[in-house]
Amino acid sequence: MAVAERKQILVIKHGALGDVVQGFDAYASLRAGLPNAHIAVLTTPAFAGFMQMMPWFDEVLIDPRPSLLDVPATLRVWSLLRRGWDAIIDLQCSGRTASYHKFFVPQGGRWFGTAKGASDPYPDFTSVNNHYRMLTAVKMAGGRALSPEAVSLDWLDDGSAVTMAGAAVLIPGCSLAKPRKRWPVDRFAELARKLHASEQAVVIVGTDADRPVADALAAAVPQCHDLVGQTDLVGLARLLRSADLVVGNDTGPLFLAARLGARSIMVMGPDTDPAMSAPTGNCCSWLKADPIARISARQVLKTANELVSD
Repeated sequence: MAVAERKQILVIKHGALGDVVQGFDAYASLRAGLPNAHIAVLTTPAFAGFMQMMPWFDEVLIDPRPSLLDVPATLRVWSLLRRGWDAIIDLQCSGRTASYHKFFVPQGGRWFGTAKGASDPYPDFTSVNNHYRMLTAVKMAGGRALSPEAVSLDWLDDGSAVTMAGAAVLIPGCSLAKPRKRWPVDRFAELARKLHASEQAVVIVGTDADRPVADALAAAVPQCHDLVGQTDLVGLARLLRSADLVVGNDTGPLFLAARLGARSIMVMGPDTDPAMSAPTGNCCSWLKADPIARISARQVLKTANELVSD
């Protein structure tokens, strides 16, 4: 008897970090439902290494999201999308991926997504959290829904000792393109002072792009431990998992903290819709105001105390 060929499945997930993290349970559920399939993920260079660490994918493919004027790179993406996939699961659902479906994918192929003419269109996801959107998508494609508790994140732990375990971690940076998502530095400073007054160690994290806001916070509260630009994703995950409290803007590391089970609070401005973009986890919450500066450090600490009592 001939051995049946493995199903070839392609997942598209370009980013950003928060969305990639919100998809953990979806990736695991897809693997649980299709244990014998060859599952590849198409992502951007920024997340290729992160995706390669995940136990749910057999292959990581790179999409540099080229301009159409970059003919060689565009042809490489075209060839990846025409590799004979049994199904393509679009977890990005962007204008770019809609164009991929229209121009790059052979007619008659199975495409799970929101692109016009998709063989397997998603339901109306209005006001549905991104985490549940992706779970619904993979379930449509044969995934078996898993609870977050059933999804191991041990692959994020390389066994190294955690420094600053039990600290309060502040994430003052976020997208430079959306300043209304940024809780003002003086609010972070007020929170840091209150935490320090209660003898709580305070750590600042972020990327090199967050250096200006981190410097301003460190100057206002010199007792803070500045780890901005000093942690890779694995090191950041270890720190966040061991934190007593994590407070940050609508940005990827806050989603990671929440999913790892840390007591986490996202501070939201008018550009964030909590119905779609609130963090998910067993000990997380959020506060929203317009403008975002109306949220006080006292409100954040009150919410943090309520999470403990729950």
